[in-house]
Amino acid sequence: MKRPRPTRRAWLLTFALLPAVAFAAWQAVAPSRESLVTAPVTRGDIENSVTALGTLQPRRYVDVGAQASGQIQKIHVEAGDEVREGQLLVEIDPSTQKAKLDAGRFSIENLKAQLQEQRAQHDLAQQKFRRQQQLKAGGATREEDVQTAQAEVRATQARIDMFQAQIRQAQASLRSDEAELGYTRIYAPMSGTVVAVGAREGQTLNAQQQTPLILRIARLSPMTVWAEVSEADIGHVKPGMTAYFTTLAGGNRRWSSTVRQILPVPPRPLEASQGGSPTGGRSGSERVVLYTVLLDVDNADRALMTDMTAQVFFVAAQAKDVLTVPIAALQEAGQVQVLADNGDVQPRTVRTGVSDRLRTEILDGLSEGDQVLIGPASGSGG
Repeated sequence: MKRPRPTRRAWLLTFALLPAVAFAAWQAVAPSRESLVTAPVTRGDIENSVTALGTLQPRRYVDVGAQASGQIQKIHVEAGDEVREGQLLVEIDPSTQKAKLDAGRFSIENLKAQLQEQRAQHDLAQQKFRRQQQLKAGGATREEDVQTAQAEVRATQARIDMFQAQIRQAQASLRSDEAELGYTRIYAPMSGTVVAVGAREGQTLNAQQQTPLILRIARLSPMTVWAEVSEADIGHVKPGMTAYFTTLAGGNRRWSSTVRQILPVPPRPLEASQGGSPTGGRSGSERVVLYTVLLDVDNADRALMTDMTAQVFFVAAQAKDVLTVPIAALQEAGQVQVLADNGDVQPRTVRTGVSDRLRTEILDGLSEGDQVLIGPASGSGG
């Protein structure tokens, strides 16, 4: 039986359905765009930095102590007061020092009186010696009497020298007593702010055993950040390196600075300084070595306060308004996978720049808005 030939209408319908059938077949065998994890190439700032925690301290301060013993009669300042150099801060009862000073003066007066008496004895001894010499010339005295008179001259002169030395010694002691009396009035060694007062009026101080600390004066600008950097990161930090930090009280504010100094020796644990284990009794795997890095910052507005905690960022490299992609998009040999508009996944060779822990700078090979794969592709359509 003869089969009927397809009509013109049937052929047209078949050709119209071919694109739909082909697209359905491609969807069945090609990787689904929805199954690919992508991220766009965007512009932004990127920074490679080392982070650390630190504590704020005044750059310059002085602990004011007592060099004289006695009871505190008056403290003229309180914590927070501004003081100028040479201002009277504290008065200590001077009774003991005044008594020593009076005793020293009386001792000197007594020695001077004895010196005058000894000089008179010396003058008399010289007269006797000259008389003996005259008698000897006339043969009217013995040689022994001449020698005795001469010895008396020498003895009285030696006693004069002794009293003069004792007077000089007493005068030196008197100057020491005068200085100690001056120590009962304590003056500010520099201008600044009283940040702490550690003594009270009526308290008795004993400067013979140790120097009692009474108060601390500090200049609150500039301040210094004492940052603790781990030994894994300290090799990336250099003197003069740009850095910035934030504080809990400062909100979003950043303070900029540079590294002034890296202390070469980490702080020694208390147990080690007392003869214990240098690791503080911990095993080697638990031991964390931190090095101290110092940064200075202006504090004219007094926004920074002593002992504030600072989050410090040491900037090794940075780039602004550059193309960036997630680090997860980078593959070996400097390649990334780009998702084309038609759904194809195409390899692209790129040149990278500054990187942080999440993103890296793209110097060449991509354009803003490109979609890069950050998850594994099930196949390549290109």
